[in-house]
Amino acid sequence: MKLLVNFVSDTNTILWSYILIIMLIGLGLYFTIRTKFVQFRMFGEMVRLLGEGARDEKKGVSSFQAFCISTASRVGTGNLAGVALAITTGGPGAVFWMWLIAIIGSASAFVESTLAQIYKVKHGDTFRGGPAYYMEKGLNARWMGITFAILLSLSFGLAFNSVQANTISSALNKSFGIDKTLIAIVLSIITAVIIFGGIKRVAKVAELMVPIMAGAYIIIALYIMITNLTEIPGVFVLIFENAFGLKEVAGGTLGAAMMNGIKRGLFSNEAGMGSAPNAAAAADVTHPVKQGLIQALGVFVDTLVICSSTAFIILLSGLYTSKESDGIILTQNALETSIGEWAGIFLAFIVFLFAYSSVVGNYFYGESNIEFFSSSKLLLNLFRVAVVGMVAFGSIASLDFVWSLADLFMGLMAIINLIAISLLGKIAFAALADYKKQKASGKNPVFHVSNIEGLKNVEAWSNASDKMEADKN
Repeated sequence: MKLLVNFVSDTNTILWSYILIIMLIGLGLYFTIRTKFVQFRMFGEMVRLLGEGARDEKKGVSSFQAFCISTASRVGTGNLAGVALAITTGGPGAVFWMWLIAIIGSASAFVESTLAQIYKVKHGDTFRGGPAYYMEKGLNARWMGITFAILLSLSFGLAFNSVQANTISSALNKSFGIDKTLIAIVLSIITAVIIFGGIKRVAKVAELMVPIMAGAYIIIALYIMITNLTEIPGVFVLIFENAFGLKEVAGGTLGAAMMNGIKRGLFSNEAGMGSAPNAAAAADVTHPVKQGLIQALGVFVDTLVICSSTAFIILLSGLYTSKESDGIILTQNALETSIGEWAGIFLAFIVFLFAYSSVVGNYFYGESNIEFFSSSKLLLNLFRVAVVGMVAFGSIASLDFVWSLADLFMGLMAIINLIAISLLGKIAFAALADYKKQKASGKNPVFHVSNIEGLKNVEAWSNASDKMEADKN
């Protein structure tokens, strides 16, 4: 067993410290240039589309619900604990590199989510899609899709859900003294009720949870910043000095700031990893680029807003030099320093929402990929039972090895996805050009398979009625 643990740990070090960082940054820069800096030029359009999606009433999953599902999965306890640890181990300069990787990665998020929309398939009155689907249909590589689907189902659907349940259990036990076995039972029942209700129920729960959890945390962070307004310029100076300062170069801590900030950003926003496209594909929109833009905005919300909220809470408290190794406790201490002892109860509530929203979002990804390689209702229900079981197990067990294994699976699936989107990127670029062309002529962009020359194996965008609507607009 020790040999296996060491093998997984060593492999993760190579994957996450070298291979994935090079691939994610390299492709992020490539997509940024090829899309002519879409994340900057079309930021206003991203915000407009999100507002439009929030007002949409769809039979299936609306674009806003798809945004909430992906945000639910992205925004987990890592936004609280991970950011705190990145600052204490890499210094305040890690925050700058976290911001930079989000800006670069949003272009990758745009490409993968646009591709997921183009190659999505009809599933009742909803849609299914994601990397497994565009690997099969865009690259004619079903084996690649199946490999990806299995890795994602194991990492997100099972392993990460047990880790999130463990975080909830620890937080509630520490703050309120609730027995972990009781927490395991209650969490399992809630999870079963939600996931056995199907994708629409999952979407509804995500739509309700995400604005509440993100809103509450951002309001507290804003309150802390407003009450410490005169110190804000100093915090920015601290971040930039530590990101580029000569003192850090001489002391050898500049590399630590870069590595911790980059890794935190990559872990948190998941841009290019192939997870968020599973939610993006479910959205009912008139043009694939619409959801691509909304998911690019999701990267900004995750890192530039929520992770930054934690960063400012830590930095304004002055606890960024702490040696505390538990990120949640460090964030709790920082909140208590700023707003009082009641912060512990507030943080326990936020941890529950952040972690449980990830359980809901992660399950959604798992179900989409289980149904990619099998239409068996029995297999889907067995997967649901396994998810509930892992939530119960995670609530009471120690999960260090499960976490390491999940990181390994996620790293491998990210490499597969990055290869796929590098090969299919030109299709997303063509879709963006089509969208901009229609917008320039005053139309509400509507997509049809014929809009991109030579596009094949596309199911959801080939109806004659869609083409007629596009022509009318």
